[in-house]
Amino acid sequence: MSAVSVVEELRGLATPAKSKASAWFFKTGEGQYGHGDVFLGVTVPEQRRVAKRHQDLPLAEIRKLLRSAPHECRLTALLILVRQYETGDEAAQERIARFYLAHRARVNNWDLVDSSAPYILGRHLLTRDRSILYALARSADLWERRVAIIATLAFIRAGEYGDALKIARLLLADRHDLVHKAAGWMLREVGNRNPAAAERFLKAHAARMPRTMLRYAIEKLPERKRKAYLTMRLSAASMR
Repeated sequence: MSAVSVVEELRGLATPAKSKASAWFFKTGEGQYGHGDVFLGVTVPEQRRVAKRHQDLPLAEIRKLLRSAPHECRLTALLILVRQYETGDEAAQERIARFYLAHRARVNNWDLVDSSAPYILGRHLLTRDRSILYALARSADLWERRVAIIATLAFIRAGEYGDALKIARLLLADRHDLVHKAAGWMLREVGNRNPAAAERFLKAHAARMPRTMLRYAIEKLPERKRKAYLTMRLSAASMR
C-alpha cells in the first residue's frame, strides 16, 4: 500500500461537478477561510470506503497524503488514522496521537478537524493530561482553536463536561465564526446530557457570547428559554 495508490483511487472517483461544488461549499475564494484549498471532487462516503481499503497504510505514507494539496487526500489520510487509532493497541495509539499533533498544520479545514479531533486527540486525552488543548485554544491559528474545542466531544460523550466548558469560556472573545459554531455546538452537546451544567454556563456568559455561539448553544432549548438568553445578549449589547 502507498500514498500514490490512494491518490490514484481518489482521482478515479473524482468528478468536475463535485469539485466545483466543494470549492464553493468550503469557501475557497480570495479572503475566505478555505482560500487556496483544492478539491478533486470525491464524496465523503467514497473517501470513507477508500480509507477502509487502505486502513493499514503506514504512517510514512499517511504523511505523504497529509502533505498533498487535494483536500480529499488529507481527509482520507485522517479517516485512515481514525481507523488505526480505533483498532490499535496502546503503543500504536500513542504513536498516532503524537503523529496527529505533529501534523496538525495539515488539519486545516473544519471537516478535517471534525472528522479527526474527537476520535484521535480527544479520545487519547480521556486518560491523560489535557493541557495541550488549552494551549491550542490560545493559538493564533483558527484550526488549532477549533481542534481544541471539538476534541472535547470525546469527553462530553464520556460524561465529562468541565474541559468543554472551560475551553468554551476561553473562546468567548474569539473573532471567527467557525470557532463560534464549534463552541456553541459543544455547549449544546453538554446541554443534551447535563442541562443544568449548560444552563449555568449560559446564565453566566450569554450576555457576552458571540451571537452564533449562543444560537448554536440554545438551538434545542424550549422557545421561552431561547428568547430569554437572546434577550440577555441583546440587552448587554445595547449597553456597550
